[in-house]
Amino acid sequence: MKAAILHSANQPLRIEDVPTPVATAGNLLLRVLACGVCRTDLHIFEGDLPLIQQPLIPGHQIVGEIIDGATPDRPHGMRVGVSWIGGTDGTCPFCRRGEENLCDNPVFTGYTINGGYAEYVLVRSDFTYPLPDALDDTHVAPLLCAGIIGFRSLRVAGTQPGERVGLFGFGASASQAIEVLRHWSCEVYVSTRGESHRAQASSLGATWVGTEDDKPPVQLDRAITFAPSGAVVVSALSSLRKGGIVAINAIHLDQMPAFDYDKLLWGERQIRSVANMTRQDALDFLQLAAEIGIRPQVQVFPLDRADEALQAVKHETSNGPCVIVP
Repeated sequence: MKAAILHSANQPLRIEDVPTPVATAGNLLLRVLACGVCRTDLHIFEGDLPLIQQPLIPGHQIVGEIIDGATPDRPHGMRVGVSWIGGTDGTCPFCRRGEENLCDNPVFTGYTINGGYAEYVLVRSDFTYPLPDALDDTHVAPLLCAGIIGFRSLRVAGTQPGERVGLFGFGASASQAIEVLRHWSCEVYVSTRGESHRAQASSLGATWVGTEDDKPPVQLDRAITFAPSGAVVVSALSSLRKGGIVAINAIHLDQMPAFDYDKLLWGERQIRSVANMTRQDALDFLQLAAEIGIRPQVQVFPLDRADEALQAVKHETSNGPCVIVP
C-alpha cells in the first residue's frame, strides 16, 4: 500500500510503498476513505511532541471501511471513524473510574501506532465509531478529533445553555464548537488573529468578534482557548466572571506567563486542561453533529500531497480543515 511516512521531525513526508497491515484478533483492517489533518499532526511533525515511533504514518481523524477482521457489531463494509485515542489498558485507576482519557497506558493513533495517511490502517475494533449516514467521508473526518475535543472542552468548562462563552483562537475545533454553542443558545465571543478567521466566526453566528488583542465587551461565564499559547490563556482568564472556567484545548502549550492572582484568578475562577477524549464524548458529539448538521468547509488533498496539507495547517492558508483522501 502507499503511505505518507515521517522519518524524522521537520523532514518532508515521503510517499512510499509499505506492506499492508494484516487483521488480528480484536483489530480491524480499514480501507481509508479520508483522513483529516489535525494541528496535533503538526506538533508531531515539528517535534513539539517527541517522535516515539520512527518511521511513522501520521493521521488520527480517520474515516474507513471495514475490509477484514469483521465482527457482528462491526460487519464487513461498515463505515467507521477512528480518533486520537486508539486504545486504553482498561485496568489502570483512571480507566476503572471511567476516565479513560487519562489512561496511564494509552495508544495514540498516528503517534504511538501508525495512522491514516495511507491507503489502509489497522485499528482496535472497540475504539471505532459507526458513522451516521448524514455525515459524508470528507466532512466527517475533521469532526473525529477537532470536533470531539472541542465538544469535550465545552464539557470541561461546564458550559450551560444560554451562557456567555468566549473562544480564543478560531481554527477547525472552534469552528465546530461554535455550532454546538449556537445550538445551545449561547452568546459566543471570539478573539482571534487573522481576518479570515474573524469573518468565519461572524458568518457562524458569533455575538462579537475581535482581534487577539481585543477583550470581549462583557464578562464571560466560560472560555475555551485553542491557540498553543500561555498568553492567550491569561487573556481568556482576564475576561471571566467570578466562578468562571477557562478550558485549555491544546496538547502542547508554550510557557505560561506570570499573572496577577488577585485580579485574575481569585474569586474561584478556574483554569482546566483538556486531555484527550473518551469514547462517550465521541459517540455523543457525532450524534449531535448529525442532528444539527455540522458540515465544515474542507480542503481536500490527495495522499501524495500530504506534506502540503500539513504546511497549509501550519500557515493557516487552507479554506477550512484539510482532509487527505488516498
